[in-house]
Amino acid sequence: QVQLVESGGGLVQAGGSLRLSCAASGRTMRNYAMGWFRQAPGKEREFVVAINWNGRNIYYADSAKGRFTISRDNARNTVDLQMNSLRPEDTAVYYCAADPYGVGSGNTNAYRYWGQGTQVTVSS
Repeated sequence: QVQLVESGGGLVQAGGSLRLSCAASGRTMRNYAMGWFRQAPGKEREFVVAINWNGRNIYYADSAKGRFTISRDNARNTVDLQMNSLRPEDTAVYYCAADPYGVGSGNTNAYRYWGQGTQVTVSS
């Protein structure tokens, strides 16, 4: 069984930065694609960014391009999300997810394992 635990969320002013981290346990993630998703109150969960198993292919939602950067460390079984130039509309619970097929995509159905989420709040 795989467990994903996110950390690094918090309250930040608009224009600020946060770095989220996702730590996996129970199994190595080196063959898995990893993704970050978010869900704001009253809205559906939406894709933010995904990285394939070896880190060579990265897919960003338009809202994340130029501001967010995903990275992974397969030796440490972690994946990070650096978020810069944050906006109030980035406020959401951010979830880490693992896709066993390793490709990476924005399709939530492709991800088998999910973390519990970490709250990010951006004040204006």
